[in-house]
Amino acid sequence: MAKTKYPNVYLDNKGQYYYLVELGHDLITGRRIQKKGRRDAQHNKFASAHEAYKEAVRIKNEYQERNGFANYSLTYDDFLDDFYIPSYKSDVENSTFKSRQSTFKHLKKWFGAKKLRDIRATDCEKFRVFLLGKSGYSQGFASLIYCMFRNTLDYAVRMDFLIKNPSRRTKTINKGKSTVAFWTKSEFEKVLSVIYTKDYYQHMCFVILYLYFTCGMRVSEGLALTYDDIDFEHHRLKIHKTLEMKNKNDYELKPYTKTINGIRTISLDNDTIRILKNWKKDQEKHGVHNFIMSYDDTPMSRTTIPLIVKRFAKLAGVKPIQAKGLRHSSVSYLINEFNADVLTISRRLGHSSPEITLKYYAHLWPRNDETIADKMEGNINFKSATKNQLNFTGNQNIRSVK
Repeated sequence: MAKTKYPNVYLDNKGQYYYLVELGHDLITGRRIQKKGRRDAQHNKFASAHEAYKEAVRIKNEYQERNGFANYSLTYDDFLDDFYIPSYKSDVENSTFKSRQSTFKHLKKWFGAKKLRDIRATDCEKFRVFLLGKSGYSQGFASLIYCMFRNTLDYAVRMDFLIKNPSRRTKTINKGKSTVAFWTKSEFEKVLSVIYTKDYYQHMCFVILYLYFTCGMRVSEGLALTYDDIDFEHHRLKIHKTLEMKNKNDYELKPYTKTINGIRTISLDNDTIRILKNWKKDQEKHGVHNFIMSYDDTPMSRTTIPLIVKRFAKLAGVKPIQAKGLRHSSVSYLINEFNADVLTISRRLGHSSPEITLKYYAHLWPRNDETIADKMEGNINFKSATKNQLNFTGNQNIRSVK
């Protein structure tokens, strides 16, 4: 058997062309359905590979119209609601699923009424161009929407609703360059200086900002912290869970972090231990004994963190940053104040590898090439030639002016 330039078409040892096509899977047994043939609809042997290919396409289309789809007229909207979204919801965290609801709305608005099988590469390209232009979306958000769209069609192919994904004939939308604003040490000090810690609520804000800045936790990791996670004797903090919250009375502590490597134990300095002990005493006066980032022993909503950041940034006269900017601030602090190496930071952040750390934070490391440049001076020794030893008379043979 030898392959030809046409998909699903082969040449046997006797020089006879034939096709072998995959028609999907049996909906009951799950077995692959294949069809092999050496003759066309008029029972004539194939004279060329192209003839075999045309017959293979005809056979495949005919099968799909009869059996290949649960609903040949299925719209993209119904496909999302009945198939893709339920599957996607079962595969991701609730927080991730909630964050993708707006993405699904955009997809339905553009393709909802269109039959799934009628979506062409040109339709996908028009959508891609719209996202990059007239939509007004940031490139990062446009990238997210189009990536999700491509994934829905990949799923349609896997489930035998489509033969192939037409969007794969178009270019992806890259995320573009995104920079996350962060606080320097001096900016952070200004923020801490305007917080009145004798006020119970502000004392909590002080502790929240201090822990995120010095420990570099993800927002949901910090919100899930309880006093059981702190080893006051050995100055260690265990980060091993995340908070998923609907409201203050409906929440769940997930016994894992974003990645398996996110489960980690980090060391705490004496200042942080002292701050935590003082906050613990203040909380106990108000009947709080469990959650660290809490004033009433129920978890703090993640939407509150950016409000705290914004409020005290304005009061301190420093630039406002996103909540995740505190994680970037922590990395910058460790690098610039302690010259921390990438492996140490990677472990402290809970990354799967130093490569991930470098991918997102490489720009925070200083160039460190000034000393190299200084050492280069006078290191290469040579004497200039005293006469021309090159026999060259081309157009570029211009002598230096003496």
